[in-house]
Amino acid sequence: MSQNNPQKSRTDMRRGRQFTKKKGPFKRFVKIVLSLVALLILFGAGLFAYYASSAPKITRTALSSDNSTKIFDTSGKVISRLGSQNRDYVKSNKIPDTLKKAVVSIEDRRFYKHHGVDPIRIMGAALSNLTGSSLGMQGGSTLTQQLVKLSVFSTAASDRTLKRKAQEAWLAIQVENRYSKSQILEFYINKVYMGNGVYGMQTGAEFYYNKTLSHLTLPQLALLAGMPQSPKYYNPYLYPKYATQRRNEVLNAMVKNKAITASQAQHAKNTSVKSGLAKTHPKTSGSAKTSRYVDSYLKQTLEELKDKGYKANSGLKVYTNLNLNAQKKLYKVSNNDPSIAYPNKRFQVGATLVNVNNGKVMAMQGSRKTKVAFGLNRAVQTGRSSGSTAKPIMDYGPAIEYLKYPTYQPVKDTPYVYPGTDKNVMDFDNKYQGTITMRKALVESRNIPAIRTLENVGVTKATSFLKKLGMPFKKPLSLQNGIGLYISSEQLAASYAAFSNGGTYYKPYLINRIVQANGVTKRFHPSGKRAMSPATAFMITNMLKGVMTDSNGSGTAAKISGLYEAGKTGTTQYPDDYLNKVPANSSMDAWFSGYTKNYSLAIWTGYDHQFKANSYITQPQTEISQQIYKSVMSYVSENKPNTDWQQPSDVVATNRDGKTEYYVAGYPGTVTDNTTTAAGSYSIESSSSSSNGTVTTAPRSSDESRSTSSGSSQTAPTTQQPSGSGSSSGGNDDRKSSSTTSSSSTDNSGGAASSSNEGSSTSDSSNGQNNTNSPDNNTDVNDQ
Repeated sequence: MSQNNPQKSRTDMRRGRQFTKKKGPFKRFVKIVLSLVALLILFGAGLFAYYASSAPKITRTALSSDNSTKIFDTSGKVISRLGSQNRDYVKSNKIPDTLKKAVVSIEDRRFYKHHGVDPIRIMGAALSNLTGSSLGMQGGSTLTQQLVKLSVFSTAASDRTLKRKAQEAWLAIQVENRYSKSQILEFYINKVYMGNGVYGMQTGAEFYYNKTLSHLTLPQLALLAGMPQSPKYYNPYLYPKYATQRRNEVLNAMVKNKAITASQAQHAKNTSVKSGLAKTHPKTSGSAKTSRYVDSYLKQTLEELKDKGYKANSGLKVYTNLNLNAQKKLYKVSNNDPSIAYPNKRFQVGATLVNVNNGKVMAMQGSRKTKVAFGLNRAVQTGRSSGSTAKPIMDYGPAIEYLKYPTYQPVKDTPYVYPGTDKNVMDFDNKYQGTITMRKALVESRNIPAIRTLENVGVTKATSFLKKLGMPFKKPLSLQNGIGLYISSEQLAASYAAFSNGGTYYKPYLINRIVQANGVTKRFHPSGKRAMSPATAFMITNMLKGVMTDSNGSGTAAKISGLYEAGKTGTTQYPDDYLNKVPANSSMDAWFSGYTKNYSLAIWTGYDHQFKANSYITQPQTEISQQIYKSVMSYVSENKPNTDWQQPSDVVATNRDGKTEYYVAGYPGTVTDNTTTAAGSYSIESSSSSSNGTVTTAPRSSDESRSTSSGSSQTAPTTQQPSGSGSSSGGNDDRKSSSTTSSSSTDNSGGAASSSNEGSSTSDSSNGQNNTNSPDNNTDVNDQ
């Protein structure tokens, strides 16, 4: 027929070719897509196989052991086992079926159908994430995968990688091949963390209800089954609302999984989540077996562990920098030393000991006569002014670093009023000494020269100097901070360590290394950063020696015979409106921070509630911080090299009035009001002479310093103790006070609450707007 009609045949052929051409591109597209899918599958399989090949081994011991974390000191001795003794292992035949159904319903509804990894579950979780649906209460991991994660992998957020997920899936398949579903469920129920240092649901039943699992009701079992997701927020004691919501989620999941009826679920929901909760916990203390000596150090270790992204309930081995012998010594001296006259049990201590050459925190004391496990660690609190311990790091250190002040720099101890105010500042003796050297001003801790020096340096540069020493402040500092910073003993010890080691700052740290459950080890050793020149570090250290050795030094009670050391005192005083409630010369805080070429130790002493009755520090008691330092530093310095600091090559020694003084090479002159003069072109007034000026307010005692407002008695006083005690209260920074007080002597504006004593009536123009910061009307401080 086609032969009879060749034209029609050709037309049909063209149509066929057209039809073929139309189908051709589509077929090629499909082939390309299928090829890409096949390649992706092959690539994924290859990558999975590669990751799986390096997966850690998983053992029965790892699956069945508790997930407690062990803390070690620097010698490898266990100092704490977090939760290990708080677990009663329960066999599968003793676990109520109701609990098993509850766990499976909320954690893995297809538990009995998959073989370790559930593709349907993964796709469902992905879809829920894409749509934002809250209906899928479960993630992509199966219960077996969760068990694997708890047994061999780190809980650090940084370890949530594709590699780890692949290894987790591979090990889950292995676990499913080796153990029965019943055994896997048993491992899981005994391993999960239940809060309060408790591991395993059997122990959780004993902690929360003082009963075994077999004696709990449906709503109680449902609560326990849901707690592992967030033990803290599903704690029925602390957050009953969240605990109720989570329990009800479990009940709804059980209904959906046909484990219970809707009627049973509703009846359970009508029961208060607090019903049957135990009032006491006789069997489980909630915390690990821990030496009483390491309470403070342990608390801060856990904080550091958390900051690094780890959870304590993940089977870690945490090796710290704790020197247990030093810690015991610090603890005993702070609590039971008969040679120190502690006024009462409420008198508190916060102290930190660091290695000056690497920043390792070797010991930490956060309290005395109390535990800090769930309370305030005073070693790291930043709510109390450091007094005049701020002078080396905010006033004189920056002056040498930026202005090249020599140690014999003339500074004025003459009447001073804060710029833009009518507020005067005075020293501890309510006298002025005229022009004196920077060395003398620092050794005797006179406030006015310190503030004048800071004014010449400029608050901006001083703030930069502090930042290099690990003390950034979000809110601006002011001149008043030159005699008081709101910092912790840990920060203070680390900053003074930089003076000791020649100018390098090491961030203080407690954790040396962490060994995860899978054997992976992570080490921590912060590298040092240059904070100041070796010249600045040496010259400050040389002057701070005199604080402890000079007859007029403020820290003579801390001096250890024969030891090369340097240090600084600091005290803070009560505001004017509180002076009639405390004896004369009373202080709120007393500090001492000292160092050798090996260690730096900073100590705060005082009361948590300094405005309550009988919560002041008498003048003799201001020396307690020095006595603690002397006892502890003497102990840790035994059998250690005792060497003096070496003069840097760019520091020149010179003789001034029979004393050895120092200056930076090329800067032998002195700076007065921003003018450099030739060395020796000035005269120093006798240090024993008093000022011809008059005190603007009647002195309360011969050894008290205060800052006053002309014509007004409403401003807060500043007091400085004579030799052997320190005093100075300084500025506020952005840190929120961690100590609880009935009232506050400072604000949180970032400016100092205490006045400082300055010597000149003229301000350095280079200080710019910083000199116009008005001091507040809170505590004014003078210190030694």
